[in-house]
Amino acid sequence: MNRRKSLKIITTGAIATGAVVSGCNTPENKTAEVKADKPVFAYDRAKEEAAREQKLQSETFFTPHEIETITILADIIIPKDEISGSASEAKVPDFIEFIVKDMPQHQTPMRGGLRWLDVQCLNKFNNPFKKCTSPQQIEMIDAIAYPKKAKPEMAQGVAFFNLLRNLTVTGFYTSQIGVKDLGYAGNMPNQWNGVPEEVLKQYKLAYSEKELKECISFDKA
Repeated sequence: MNRRKSLKIITTGAIATGAVVSGCNTPENKTAEVKADKPVFAYDRAKEEAAREQKLQSETFFTPHEIETITILADIIIPKDEISGSASEAKVPDFIEFIVKDMPQHQTPMRGGLRWLDVQCLNKFNNPFKKCTSPQQIEMIDAIAYPKKAKPEMAQGVAFFNLLRNLTVTGFYTSQIGVKDLGYAGNMPNQWNGVPEEVLKQYKLAYSEKELKECISFDKA
């Protein structure tokens, strides 16, 4: 499995499009009743965008069984370590749930892939993936996590896991936990006393007396 350090260099915005096409909608795939508490967005959104996001937030795509499976898989891909929390602690399953509603082309590949994974585990371990032991789960994932090493008959699983891994990485490294994990601080205020004197002299320039009086000057510590 690619661990945290390897995942940091993945271009998280690029989500794989190839995935399994097996599986179909189940009776459990029903639109949930609109909740009384509407999602609150803390950033500026166009009225139409906010309405669409509220609609998507009020719907449910994955079944509880599927979400439990996604949670286990996501935490195997990005487990908790001494630096930060796991994928599930960064709410990656919620992110994936939202993405498949926002980008419906991922719905069949994700649902079909989860079903494929359960069938493989039932045939091999007599249990669906989420009920397998940890060593059994890792054994199953090892068979689909490395595209170049995977057997031809694992092609559907490889495509599914590629999609899930990309979604997991995207969700994690765009979360507050993931950003802290990267050590990204963003734009920070600093103290600037203007162009250094030696540079001004090099280009035969100088600040006027008016500019020097009006500009803030910070003492060099």
